[in-house]
Amino acid sequence: MKLIEHLEERLGAIRHGWSYNESGRPMPFKVACLGDGPMPDIDSYATVGLSQTDLISRTSGRIIHQEIFISVDSKYTDGPYPGILQQIGLELIREDEALLRGDVIGPRDPILPGSKIEAFYAAIPVYYDKEFAAVRIEGGVEVVITWLVPITRKEAEFVSRQGWERFEDEVVRHDPEFHDLFRDEIPLPEN
Repeated sequence: MKLIEHLEERLGAIRHGWSYNESGRPMPFKVACLGDGPMPDIDSYATVGLSQTDLISRTSGRIIHQEIFISVDSKYTDGPYPGILQQIGLELIREDEALLRGDVIGPRDPILPGSKIEAFYAAIPVYYDKEFAAVRIEGGVEVVITWLVPITRKEAEFVSRQGWERFEDEVVRHDPEFHDLFRDEIPLPEN
């Protein structure tokens, strides 16, 4: 299967694409905006071509081919998501390291003015069918699809202190609306 077909089946048709950064420099991968898919009123931004770079798992040492994506409520579609994915993708390439389940990127500045969202949590794309998490593309290469879940500073600190398994237990318990960049924080236990 082709990577773009795999993404469009779950995230919707590609609407826009970016091959250059804000300064006009060409990027080693593209970013696509996808929408009008199976999840109504959700827009997604995904890397396309990041998987051409061999990234290493810091736990197993194995090579991982990876694409990353962010999904947001379509009312927030004019955010800085292409630039965020470009920055994160370039960091992964520079460090030669794949994102693993439970990794946290940030916290940094709020994604949107007035939002508490300042970080991303690397997750399995659980809002989608099980087959979305990986795809074998042309040439037999397996590509891992990693969902960058928008989280708050407090949630990022909880993952750091308590671990990703405990965080995911709290996510299941509270079922937050991760597509809403102005959502309330998950009420996390202190210990």
